[in-house]
Amino acid sequence: MSQFFEVHPDNPQPRLIKLAADCIQKGGVVAVPTDSSYALVCHLDDKSAVDRLRRIRQIDDRHHLTLMCQDLSELATYAKVNNRQFRLLKLGTPGPYTFLLDASKEVPRRVSHPSRKSIGLRVPDHKVTQLLLQTLGAPVLSTTLALPGGDGPLNDAHDIREALEHELAAIIDAGSCALEATTVLDLTPMNTGGDAEVIRQGAGALDRLGL
Repeated sequence: MSQFFEVHPDNPQPRLIKLAADCIQKGGVVAVPTDSSYALVCHLDDKSAVDRLRRIRQIDDRHHLTLMCQDLSELATYAKVNNRQFRLLKLGTPGPYTFLLDASKEVPRRVSHPSRKSIGLRVPDHKVTQLLLQTLGAPVLSTTLALPGGDGPLNDAHDIREALEHELAAIIDAGSCALEATTVLDLTPMNTGGDAEVIRQGAGALDRLGL
């Protein structure tokens, strides 16, 4: 049965965030609030946790998982970023955007796209998730918390608890999130002089990025 942490959305209690971080460090999958919807997160380097996350979502290795980072300096460690891409990233972070980029050697092969060697990265604009990432001192692997066959992302921690309390190590309840997935942009064409491609229009406005 999962632990349930009720935290303040604007002033999250460090003690509770530390307990949630411990769950991730020990290999658990945790439900966290973000600036788009709730997400499932786990430790990047824990293969069994990654497999469990995929099993909960019922997705295979061709589904892009996302590295959730605290800031752009962390993001650059895990992706190959040129100047054009960096300017776009700077406009969209922190915020409800997921950027697809070529993965660096720091990203385990099992979590990058098997044919393209790319990875999704984002920097969330949510105080609870930011404190969690700060406490961990490392990015987490994440995916939108949407159940197989469902209508969209789950937005209420109590609904998440009812559906997944035997699958998750912990749930962070910080109230309802926006009920919309991130905007996803593929920046890999910019490596060869092309432009960013919109894969999914979601919570992030394109005009913020000049697109």
